[in-house]
Amino acid sequence: MHDTGGQGWRITMDTSGPMLIALYLRDVAGLDGAGTPTLSHATPKVRHADHTHLTAEVGGVQALKTEWEAWWEQLLRAYPDAAPELSPPGFNAFGNSPALRRVLQAHFGAALSWAGERLEEYEKLEAEREASGATLLLGDLVEDRLLEVGRSSRDFQLTIIELPLNEPRAWYLEPDKMIMSHRLLSEPEVFRSYVQPVVELLV
Repeated sequence: MHDTGGQGWRITMDTSGPMLIALYLRDVAGLDGAGTPTLSHATPKVRHADHTHLTAEVGGVQALKTEWEAWWEQLLRAYPDAAPELSPPGFNAFGNSPALRRVLQAHFGAALSWAGERLEEYEKLEAEREASGATLLLGDLVEDRLLEVGRSSRDFQLTIIELPLNEPRAWYLEPDKMIMSHRLLSEPEVFRSYVQPVVELLV
């Protein structure tokens, strides 16, 4: 996790294990366009499997999509806390989401391994950024804005959730969260184009 702050303001950047698992399940089930905001595919690519038979008795793929979207919304709202609890083999917290529960039971092992690999990659990426000073850009964005407006900052906290998404962009979630492709910070100009307007709004 990276944490930058000044008087009255704080910006944190981190990833999320439960969201990584959710992304894996979204892609393995081929739920393109599911969730708000609509995020691009995960990288490395997750191979799609047909879930028609698995979910047929519990509402089919449409029910799975609805249940996944409700879970995703919960994860975003609760972040950085994990909700609901992922507890195999029963996944009791998903009692009201029978289609999603079946997909979790079928793919949890693979999803957990995939998410674990992504978390390791993220740790390495964070270490590289700290060493190169790449994260200083966050503080610079705020300082530049403060110079522009000629006053101290309003109190604000911005949470950036980094996920392995194949599209180099960010998605703003009001009022104080963003989802960002984990590689975006390595493209400072593109990063600035997404984060600067949010900083201007908050400062």
